[in-house]
Amino acid sequence: MDDEYFMREALREAACAAAENEVPVGGIVVCRGKIIARAHNLTETLTDPTAHAEMQLIGMAAECIGGKYLDDCTLYVTVEPCPMCAAALTWAQLGKLVYGASDPKRGYSLFSPSLLHPKTVVVSGILSQECGTIVSDFFKNRRQS
Repeated sequence: MDDEYFMREALREAACAAAENEVPVGGIVVCRGKIIARAHNLTETLTDPTAHAEMQLIGMAAECIGGKYLDDCTLYVTVEPCPMCAAALTWAQLGKLVYGASDPKRGYSLFSPSLLHPKTVVVSGILSQECGTIVSDFFKNRRQS
């Protein structure tokens, strides 16, 4: 199991979000080779602008491991986290972040690459085409409706 395998799992979550008419961003958290949390955007469902996939995942993973620090964990998410999520990942001291598509309009790196914890390893561009397409198709279909 490698980054592509786990990103495909995150893409499954993104598809669940799209099916629920949520912006299709999905993610998982892996700890010691095992998926411990799965989530997708729930901002529409919960009428909560903070209910991004990453925010859901932080809470789920922390509960699963019984602690607030995710330094032994990798978070896989289909789209680059926004500044809010990046800052939350800092507080969680995430070990590794892997994302698919960059977000040139709202991604954390656009504003401040140092939003993440200094020890967080970042890998980007994993299945970026698939990750970007699911979001662009969602918005294209929304505009046509």
